[in-house]
Amino acid sequence: MASSKSYLESLPKKRMGAGCLFFDEHGCVMLVKPTYKPNWEIPGGVVELNESPKQCCQREVREEIGLERKIGDLLVVDYNSQTDNKTESLMFIFNGGTLTLSEIESVQIRGDELSEFRFFTIETLPKEMTGTLRNRVLAAWQQAKKGNGVYFENQEQI
Repeated sequence: MASSKSYLESLPKKRMGAGCLFFDEHGCVMLVKPTYKPNWEIPGGVVELNESPKQCCQREVREEIGLERKIGDLLVVDYNSQTDNKTESLMFIFNGGTLTLSEIESVQIRGDELSEFRFFTIETLPKEMTGTLRNRVLAAWQQAKKGNGVYFENQEQI
């Protein structure tokens, strides 16, 4: 009979990431530009061992843009199957709410990780976003307006 430890080690592992949508007073969404890849992203990152997705989001917001702010409700969960380039994953987007002008002015990006941040309208979202992130952000944006969340599997709403 297998031990409970060996059983637990045999279970599948999934990669998880969590990010946050922040808005300015005009309803534009904040994106950040990483220094280590060509695409714009939302503030967020990889969920660490024994960390919930919401805890990850809170930590990454503090680390990446220097804001100590309560993270709001879940807006989107996106399940992605394994591909040739990426492992199976669950991606979470939470609502960060509307930032005041003083909060925006207090944003401190880490130069070793991020080069800049900007606010975008739906029409001005940069081309330098992955298609899956763009779809997640657009869905989360709509859910933030409606006040509820949505679940995707491989970019199909369930």
